[in-house]
Amino acid sequence: MGLLVMILGLALFFAAHTFTTKREARAQAIARLGEGTYKILYAVVSLAGLALIVWGFAQYRATGWIDVWYPPKAMKHITVALMLPAVILVVASYIRGRIYATLKHPMLAGIKLWAAAHLLANGDLGSIILFGSFLGWAVYDRISLKHRKDAGGPPIPVGGATNDLIAVAVGVVAYLALAFAFHPVVIGVPVMGA
Repeated sequence: MGLLVMILGLALFFAAHTFTTKREARAQAIARLGEGTYKILYAVVSLAGLALIVWGFAQYRATGWIDVWYPPKAMKHITVALMLPAVILVVASYIRGRIYATLKHPMLAGIKLWAAAHLLANGDLGSIILFGSFLGWAVYDRISLKHRKDAGGPPIPVGGATNDLIAVAVGVVAYLALAFAFHPVVIGVPVMGA
């Protein structure tokens, strides 16, 4: 049951996020509903999808685990190593500097790295569906960005190397918090566990 709930959540979450890539349909929805209402609906659908993903995955992990393959233990160490740059890339999408200017979309790069890293370390069906979906969506979204004619929002100023240093520092702190507080407590899996 948990796997189906997670899949429903993924469908909701990615339906909302994919809709934003359809710029004409998005513009029509904003014109019809108003920008505020559109943003509220987008947030509600996204959060509902995210809640279903989290709840469904937790239920699946507790009651319906299905192994597909057994990754070598070394993959967990590779995942831990890849997560540091993944977190820094996500932070760099908000603290814009040369990392942002070079990659153009560090959030998507961070999501792709996060998802690919977790696919290396997890061989169960639920993880493959979860992380594979995020990886597939991030690849799709990056490709769709190349074909969009509008910027999607007002430009955000891009700083220089100082912003990159701040992004790296914040990224390291966020990485440590995720690895040693969030992951073992919320996910229930120690990062460097057996």
